[in-house]
Amino acid sequence: MRELTEEEKRVLLNKGTEAPFVGEYTDFFEEGNYHCKQCDAKLYRSSDKFHSNCGWPSFDDEIEGAVERIIDADGRRTEIVCANCKGHLGHVFEGERFTEKNTRHCVNSISLVFRK
Repeated sequence: MRELTEEEKRVLLNKGTEAPFVGEYTDFFEEGNYHCKQCDAKLYRSSDKFHSNCGWPSFDDEIEGAVERIIDADGRRTEIVCANCKGHLGHVFEGERFTEKNTRHCVNSISLVFRK
């Protein structure tokens, strides 16, 4: 496990959200993979990333078994966490029709590390 900064802890451990349109990977589209910042587990492929104009990196698929879905306490949203360390990634939304897969993983850049 990697030592986290206070802001990384706020998001990954305390289920916070970084501000929209400020994250390192919001408008980043290089070829490679996105890993969990806390445990380095591989979570997403760049080929599944798309521009949704929502202010956070968006993916329409995850690496099989890498991401868990948890219904929020209010039942209105579905949280996504790293399946390995349970670090908070963001939320997943379905039915928005951004891509053919009809799924959008809205992920905090601060929860990720990109590797070519």
